[in-house]
Amino acid sequence: MLTKAINPKLGTLIRARAPLRLGLAGGGTDISPYCDVHSGAILNITISMFTSATLELTQDGKIVFEALDRDEITSYDMAPYLAPDGKLDLHKAVYNRIVADYLGGRPVSLRLRTSSDAVAGSGLGSSSTLVVTMAQAFVEAFALPLGEYDVAHMSYVIERKDLGLKGGKQDQYAATFGGFNFMEFYAEDRVIVNPLRVKDWIISELESSLVLYFTGVSRESANIIAEQVSNVENGNQASIDAMHALRQEAVAMKEYLLRGDIPALGRALQAGWEAKKRSANSISNPAIDAIDQAARKAGAFAGKMSGAGGGGFMFFLAPPECRQKVIKTLEQFGGTASACYFTAEGAKAWRV
Repeated sequence: MLTKAINPKLGTLIRARAPLRLGLAGGGTDISPYCDVHSGAILNITISMFTSATLELTQDGKIVFEALDRDEITSYDMAPYLAPDGKLDLHKAVYNRIVADYLGGRPVSLRLRTSSDAVAGSGLGSSSTLVVTMAQAFVEAFALPLGEYDVAHMSYVIERKDLGLKGGKQDQYAATFGGFNFMEFYAEDRVIVNPLRVKDWIISELESSLVLYFTGVSRESANIIAEQVSNVENGNQASIDAMHALRQEAVAMKEYLLRGDIPALGRALQAGWEAKKRSANSISNPAIDAIDQAARKAGAFAGKMSGAGGGGFMFFLAPPECRQKVIKTLEQFGGTASACYFTAEGAKAWRV
């Protein structure tokens, strides 16, 4: 624990942002107990959608949290610990962890404003990315000697252990590192991030082929994750075999991606989606299946839900010449379809 953090100048604005991600393959294998017993593997990519934070140290003895995108604001008297009460608990949990571990229990008067380009339950890892963004702002404000692995692990601890929110580990590491990453997950929270050097033409072809579709329905991932966890704990062999298949598709897709074999990548994406649906009953539903089938009829050759499933964002791969037809088809279901672009940069913070 560090008890001597650098005091930033009062009135200085610290801004931070981190990118959201698409889970290409292996999603769910980063969740305990599966990854503890079998090890997990995930392939993901960060996209040009972000969560943002502005941190300002003040002198009024207040702690003010504001979620600009949700039009929520809450204020407390300065204290070393703020109990979760259902009001911006992610903000409070980041503050609590920083004060306890790096400021020697010394409370801080501050104002922390945040926003996100995607709603909670989007399937793009928005909640975890927001935690990473806020943590990165505090790291910059107090010049904390924390690298990417440190920030990602701390963010995981804040969300999964301090707050007890169910989920895996990939989102925190994707947001912190950024870019194309093949991630490995092992027992005792050990994570290895392997950044991939994907050729420019492959990235351009993927961006030209990708359609991102928001179903208009956010979902609570905790129930889906709880079902997956229960299936593993109870020895549901069909579900465990599906998780094994998810892991193998992540390994295969990494090779196809690096080689630029887009058709094979599409087949692996589709196989991974079919395996994911077998890991828990609530991952898909008739509405999602209908959207998937319509996109394929319009020319898409692969697609899946991003994240745990059940709602939020879907994404599809289609030949570039078919992409507009796929977009028009998807919009008939009442959601929002668009192109999608990647970002190579992870979490960052700067002073204003």
